[in-house]
Amino acid sequence: MPNFDVSVVGELNLDLIFHGLPPQLELDGEHLAEGLTVTLGSSSAIFAHNLALLGNKVGFSSAVGDDAFGEICLQRLGESGTDVSRVRRFPGKLSGVTAILPSGKKRYILTYPGTMFTMSYEDLDLDYIFGAKHFHVSSYFLQRALRPALPTLFRQTQEAGLSTSLDTNDDPEDLWAAADLDQVLKYVDVFLPNAHEACKIARTDNVHRAAKIMSEKVRLVVIKRGAHGALARRGSEVFSASAIPVDFVDAIGAGDSFDAGFLHRYIRGARIEDCLQFGNIAGALSATRAGGTAAFRDAEYRARFLKERLASPGATSFP
Repeated sequence: MPNFDVSVVGELNLDLIFHGLPPQLELDGEHLAEGLTVTLGSSSAIFAHNLALLGNKVGFSSAVGDDAFGEICLQRLGESGTDVSRVRRFPGKLSGVTAILPSGKKRYILTYPGTMFTMSYEDLDLDYIFGAKHFHVSSYFLQRALRPALPTLFRQTQEAGLSTSLDTNDDPEDLWAAADLDQVLKYVDVFLPNAHEACKIARTDNVHRAAKIMSEKVRLVVIKRGAHGALARRGSEVFSASAIPVDFVDAIGAGDSFDAGFLHRYIRGARIEDCLQFGNIAGALSATRAGGTAAFRDAEYRARFLKERLASPGATSFP
């Protein structure tokens, strides 16, 4: 029997979220924030954290430095029930950190990569990773040391009998290297970009065209569209689900939370329509609190939110 429902390989860092900044930031000017949130960040960790709190056994492989930020990351992620025993500590290295400056519904994101550029294929415990039903990677373009070996790693996980998923997230260099990524997509069962990422990778400005192009490379492409909901394509089959209206706070981690909700259902054999719906519910839950994990960490609030949304017409039961 597998040790985990999902094995995650990716980055681990803190988010520093500055609230209440002026609408315009000027060089050399000192700008005062009205508030500051220090919380677990990074797409991989937010995904793992929230997936665990949905009731999954999650194993996490990553790297941190030997600094205070790294210790806080391990504590916050471990509190979700995620197994962090294979997170490597690199002496003399600094953990990554991201500063987020919200501006309306958009935000500036400033990241110091730290150890997220350090972890390589040789640092992984493959037996640990393969001891799961499903394998997931986020932030493809930030895995600098690991990236050259990702085609091999995905191939090996499929050969070990795991299903696989990938969320590339943004490419800071804006290169969207298709040839590089295509070698990985051959071994991906579920591809989870947002609309911007899908269009960039497919070299088109039409999200439906992007879905068609990407569906020729992966078994199932799932595209997150924010207020427009989500769509999926499997071969010639197209599925969609409407967004869940909520009192919006911020979008930090909403896409990663969607991934968690979608895969929570997917690994249990649910219909694609149900996976999309629960992905939208999980993403909406995340958007009601600041940061990517706060809404999930409040157990009473999380349970009430899921119960109410799943009680709406057309909803399917949890889990």
